Amino acid sequence: MASSMRSLFSDHSRYVESFRRFLNSSTEHQCMQEFVDKKLPGIIARIGNTKSEIKILSIGGGAGEIDLHILSKVQAQYPGVHINNEVVEPSAEQITKYKELVAKTSNLENIKFAWHKETSSEYQNRVMEKNELQKWDFIHMIQMLYYVRDIPATLKFFHSLLATNAMILTVLVSGNSGWDKLWKKYGSRLPLDDLCQYVTSSDLTQMLDNLGIKYECYDLLSTMDISDCFIDGNENGDLLWDFLTETCNFSTTAPPDLKAEIMKDLQEPEFSFKKEGKVLFNNTLSFIVVQA
Repeated sequence: MASSMRSLFSDHSRYVESFRRFLNSSTEHQCMQEFVDKKLPGIIARIGNTKSEIKILSIGGGAGEIDLHILSKVQAQYPGVHINNEVVEPSAEQITKYKELVAKTSNLENIKFAWHKETSSEYQNRVMEKNELQKWDFIHMIQMLYYVRDIPATLKFFHSLLATNAMILTVLVSGNSGWDKLWKKYGSRLPLDDLCQYVTSSDLTQMLDNLGIKYECYDLLSTMDISDCFIDGNENGDLLWDFLTETCNFSTTAPPDLKAEIMKDLQEPEFSFKKEGKVLFNNTLSFIVVQA
């Protein structure tokens, strides 16, 4: 691996911008919204039965767009019931955006919000040290298990916090996605940061099986338009390259043979498909629902 290659996570502003380009180029959020609209109501149908308050824990809640969409479905299912929504999010920037979104959103009167600026591991250590282990009716972890060092221990801990009829929803890239093929083939040649690990739904379901925890898994097709990655010097393409490889300035620092290999593979059917002149990377998401 060339010494000039470094992890995308070493440059926070570059990471934020490449992630923004990924969201703009992909159907990630539309895919999540489709799941929340069509599947979630059935999943949460029993979480609040006979309860005067529904307790929801959001791990890695980000800027809150998906969280508020989830909360609207819980409100529709349990009209008038008080909801206690706690958010664990390590980024102060994201928490600020989340609070701004709450401030300008109507119909949140029956929801109490609390934010904790910490990682899931810091949250776990804090509540265990203070012996403040409370039960939750719904816990969701959306696209955040990549940033956890010990995933089985994390799953076991949060599973132990589930109340009667409660659920955990976790979202990860699917084992059938292009990410799975990309990471398996090239992960060892890319500068992986210890802040992040390559994990897909196939790995997660294996861990849940080993723990003896019951779950259901739903896959929904999502795509990312990577056409710009094949235009030399294209700014959007360069930022998408960074996101795909988790490498800062991949286009200018990667060995030419490595970039050429990945570029060739990205056009193969197991990674992407072509539609209306565009190259669409397989960003299929898995929604894994864990039962109490």
